Amino acid sequence: MSERDVVDPLAMRRTMSRFATGVAVITALDGGQPHGMTVNSLTSVSLDPPLLLVCLTTGARTTEAVLNAGRFAVNILSARQEEIALRFAKRGVDHFEGLPLHYGRHRVPVVPEALAHLECTLERQFQGGDHTIIIGHVEQASDRVGAPLAFLAGRFGDVVERGSEPEHWFF
Repeated sequence: MSERDVVDPLAMRRTMSRFATGVAVITALDGGQPHGMTVNSLTSVSLDPPLLLVCLTTGARTTEAVLNAGRFAVNILSARQEEIALRFAKRGVDHFEGLPLHYGRHRVPVVPEALAHLECTLERQFQGGDHTIIIGHVEQASDRVGAPLAFLAGRFGDVVERGSEPEHWFF
C-alpha cells in the first residue's frame, strides 16, 4: 500500500469553496436552552423515507445539543438573511440574543423568516474527520417563495434563475 498524499487543509477549503452551496442554520433545544450553528454542508439523502444529511463540527455546543435532544431543525436561509448566517457562525456567543424565539411543530427552535424549515429526528450519526455526520428523518417540511442565500468562494451571493424548469428532476 502506498501512503496517501497529504492535502493542505487550506488548499482543500479553497478548492471546495468553488462548489456553490446554500446556507442553513441548524437549531436544537437541549435542557431548555436553544442552540444553533450555520452550515453549508447539507443534502437530501432520500425521499422515501425522507432523510437528509448535515455535517456539524464535532464537539460544538450545537452538535452536542442535537445529539442530546435527538431532534433538530434545518432552517434554509433566504437571500436577505446574511446577518443571521453570520450571527450563527460566531462561536461562543448566545446566537438567539435579541431574536424572537419561535418553535416548530415538534418543539425545536426555528429561525423566523427563513425560506424553509425541516424538522427532523436524529436517525444516525457518524464521525467523519473533524465533523459529525448527522442523518435526520424529516418529520415536518415547510417552505415559502423567495430566493435562497448562496455561498461561493468564501462569500455570500444570490442565485439567479436561468431558463425554464426541467421536465424531470435530476434527483
